[in-house]
Amino acid sequence: MALNLNDHCLFGFVQCFISRASKSCHHSVESEDGKTFFLKIHAPWEVLATYADVLKIKVPFKVNDIPENREIPVGWLFTPLRLPDHVMHPDPDYFTSSFDSNKHDFFLIEDKETFFPNSTRNRIVYYILSRCPYNKEDRLNKDKRGIKRLLNNGTYTSAFPLHDCRYWVKSRDPNCESERYSLYRYWARFFRFYKEQPLNLVRKYYGEKIGIYFAWLGFYTEMLFYAAVVGLICFIYGVATYDNTVWTKEICDKDIGGEIVMCPLCDKKCGFWKLNSTCNSTWQSHLFDNTATVFFAIFMGIWVTLFLEFWKRRQARLGYEWDLVDFEEEQQRLQLRPEYETKCTSRRLNRVTQMEPYFPVTSKCARLCLSGATVLFWISLIIASIIGVIAYRLAVFAALASVMKDSPTNKLELVGSLITPQLATSVTASCINFVIIMLLNFLYERVAIWITDMEVPKTHVEYENKLTVKMFLFQFVNYYSSCFYVAFFKGKFVGYPGKYTYMFHISNLRNEECDPGGCLIELTTQLVIVMTGKQVWGNIQEALLPWLKNWWSSRNARSHPESLYSRWEQDYDLQNFSQFGLFYEYLEMVIQFGFITLFVASFPLAPLLALMNNILEVRVDAWKLTTQFRRPVAAKAHSIGAWDEILNLIAVFSVVTNAFIVAFTSDMIPRLVYFYAYHPGTELTMQGYVNNSLSVFKISQISTESTPDPGENPAWYRDYRYPPGHEHEYSHTMQFWHILAAKMAFIIIMEHVVFVVKFFVAWLIPDVPSDVQARVKRERYLVQEYLHNYEVDKLKKQLNQKGEEGQCICPEIAATVKHEVLSECLT
Repeated sequence: MALNLNDHCLFGFVQCFISRASKSCHHSVESEDGKTFFLKIHAPWEVLATYADVLKIKVPFKVNDIPENREIPVGWLFTPLRLPDHVMHPDPDYFTSSFDSNKHDFFLIEDKETFFPNSTRNRIVYYILSRCPYNKEDRLNKDKRGIKRLLNNGTYTSAFPLHDCRYWVKSRDPNCESERYSLYRYWARFFRFYKEQPLNLVRKYYGEKIGIYFAWLGFYTEMLFYAAVVGLICFIYGVATYDNTVWTKEICDKDIGGEIVMCPLCDKKCGFWKLNSTCNSTWQSHLFDNTATVFFAIFMGIWVTLFLEFWKRRQARLGYEWDLVDFEEEQQRLQLRPEYETKCTSRRLNRVTQMEPYFPVTSKCARLCLSGATVLFWISLIIASIIGVIAYRLAVFAALASVMKDSPTNKLELVGSLITPQLATSVTASCINFVIIMLLNFLYERVAIWITDMEVPKTHVEYENKLTVKMFLFQFVNYYSSCFYVAFFKGKFVGYPGKYTYMFHISNLRNEECDPGGCLIELTTQLVIVMTGKQVWGNIQEALLPWLKNWWSSRNARSHPESLYSRWEQDYDLQNFSQFGLFYEYLEMVIQFGFITLFVASFPLAPLLALMNNILEVRVDAWKLTTQFRRPVAAKAHSIGAWDEILNLIAVFSVVTNAFIVAFTSDMIPRLVYFYAYHPGTELTMQGYVNNSLSVFKISQISTESTPDPGENPAWYRDYRYPPGHEHEYSHTMQFWHILAAKMAFIIIMEHVVFVVKFFVAWLIPDVPSDVQARVKRERYLVQEYLHNYEVDKLKKQLNQKGEEGQCICPEIAATVKHEVLSECLT
């Protein structure tokens, strides 16, 4: 079914299904293939006016006379970024009020055909169709109503509003609006990436819900620019100090690192190795593990607060400009899901709506329990897959180390370059983990929709919130669990030579240690592969797949001239923009937001990668929505919904994760403790840090099950333990406890500092701009004043008309008029 917005008609497929509607618009249009039929259903002015009243749609009653005062002092600098005014602001600014079908002359109705914008008209018609019974004889049966049920049982193949004409060329037909062409020309092309978005035109064409998404995505991309610049500066600092780090020089020095023999990294198959073999990974680790890391982690904690607070202000301004200030209550009250009304067999008294459908508590609890058990099962499946990847890492590392032991370079020869077993294992495990993530995503999307449908939420908002929570919880565990493992578990429970810890107590699965360059570089590798892979795959999936599907479905019709390839057929050949289309767009961006906030201390370039992706994402989303997808049914939304709370939770959690990354994953705290408390002599220096951070072990004391081939004796390992022969042999030294205390102190101080700044910034910045508050109050005042004057004028006309006709004036009517008006009428 397709909506023709120019004549307020709805097209459908297969056959007529609503007998009452077919009487007013009883004709069908046969398609080019001779098998598909399109049904037109007319929605006259009376129907639009009636349901605009029911839905409390706001319409203009007076031109906005409040002067704008938002000029930027150096606005001329942004001239290259601006679009023509007729594109940015397609309609004048009006004061609006909820439509009342009994007060037509109160509103600014110049032309009934264009009074309701296209997005409003298709929303009204779809609202009717989603609740209209289609069985004439059994109209009280709630199972036989709504277009969704007809789509599910195959009576109709599709239902969608039509696009405006063609997008690649402006129509010569004066009756065909060219909003789609304007969107494509000024918004949906990649070479317009530096231009502002025409959000008012997006809202007018697609509705407020899609407009809010693109407003949020654009604002998020703008804010990423500042984070990307600071992250790039921190990375440049790491490169600039590349050659000035004492500990890396000691590791690479053949007389220091070349003389230190390290304990094997696995049992039996792994041999001894020289510390200077980790020279490259140590240099690479310094690029991200330096003093700028701490600064950037604190900066991102403040940045995320500024982003959320400024978005609230931006959202409030859009809410006023798009008439969404009082929308939430209206939506909760009116938009019951047809599926809920259909499946609820019980009724109960509601003080507001009188009798309403509801689910018994026992049925609701049973559904929630089954839903919760299903979610837990799938989360357990993710954890099991992560454990499988860890087991893979342990087995492959042992195999690669065995090969490395026989290599004269102690490294793997791969495509002409030397690769360490740690790096090879980390990269391949990250790639396998990414494939598992994408596979589980594909499966769980369908499971999440199924269990949410099973819960039968009451309203559309409740449905979206439930689905959002389930999908994000799954995605959170799916995407971030491997990063959490590398950041907070890998290398932390290894034990020491002679007393190693084993996974599930299996003798050949010894818990893996961090890369000799540190776990931070491994976390960076994991983050880059998963984050970049997700973004690249997402863009391919979003852009290339719809284009290929559309190209294939329209291959026969493309040979026909435009006059024989009708608008409804062209749109029918496009991909369907499902009710979850926007949901997946939000989910993709929120997952990206988690990557650049939760683990940003390990990779300062993450915001830069996100920025480059989002510049492309805005135009890809606009292009596919304008050219590759059918026009979605317009919907209203006053905010980004449950995603707002999720972003706030991520923002708070990110402070904790980054504090722990700096404290436990990075080597920053051990270096600072050595620099200030354990440096040799009276001069503050990092000389001798490498030897200080290692402990020694007698190879002869290793158990026979773990003994490698004969090698040097003794050997070194990374830890702070007393040497053999000491009274507290192999116990932790006092330096270990000092470092642990410093780590905990750093976490507490960093968290408190960032949280205090966050809450202060949140308190300092009001959620609603003062000028918006003033405008909202001004509009409400004017609505009351104009409505009052309208009623008074209307009543005066009634009184004058009755007086001229010699009729008796009802005292109850006269008493409702102001005293001065009453006196004038009586005179």
